[in-house]
Amino acid sequence: MSVLLNRITINPRQCGGRPCIRGMRIRVSDVLDLFVAGLSAEEILEEMPDLEADDLKASLLLELLAAGETLVEISGD
Repeated sequence: MSVLLNRITINPRQCGGRPCIRGMRIRVSDVLDLFVAGLSAEEILEEMPDLEADDLKASLLLELLAAGETLVEISGD
């Protein structure tokens, strides 16, 4: 879980200090807006080819944590 969050960067001199993906000028909020607009993960990756599936997961995870939600990791046996 914390490995995913390493994909999120915050730089006060980039995008107004908003969380971005891997130092690029793609904000986490941009990714979330695409999900809200109804795009699937596959469509977002097509729309933004610099992103990887784990970037989308990291964006969603950051939003969950920011909303104060509890995340329970389930191991697959």
